[in-house]
Formats: sequence, C-alpha cells, structure tokens
Amino acid sequence: MNGDKDAIFHALGDSTRRLMLDELSERSELTLYELTARLIIKYDLSISRQAIAKHLSALEAAGLVKSEKRGKYRVIIFNNEPLKNLLKGWTE
Repeated sequence: MNGDKDAIFHALGDSTRRLMLDELSERSELTLYELTARLIIKYDLSISRQAIAKHLSALEAAGLVKSEKRGKYRVIIFNNEPLKNLLKGWTE
C-alpha cells in the first residue's frame, strides 16, 4: 500500500493534475479533447494534449483515472476509490 500512497501523493503534488481531477470529478468522464479544452478555456492554461497525456500517466499510475478507447476517442474516467482508501486509514 505504501507504493500506492506514494503514487497518489506524487499525482496530487502537481497543480495541473489536481485541476484535471477537479474537472473529471464534475463530469466523471471526459474525452482527452474535452479535458484539454476545459483546462485551456476554464483555467487559461497553455497546455498541449501531449502534456495532458503525460499528466494522465501519473494519474493512471496512482489509480485515480483510467482510460478507455471508444471508437476514435480516448475517454478518461475518474476513480475516487484510491482517495477514499487513503483517507480511510486516517479517518477511522
């Protein structure tokens, strides 16, 4: 579990990744294009889809998101279970 905790804290340590999780928590799933557009428009970030993909790798390593290929789109799905499990140890 310590490796999982380290990956979660690493993923949460970056402000862009936290914004990505904020967006995904509102909608539960977004395409890579939708996520990129929301970050650029809503937060005025100048970030490429390639940079988003790198951030998604860290979030996927922590288990906070998963992605699925649907047709020609990559859909990013939010998974809050790792966060619940992390906090459970401290709050119970």
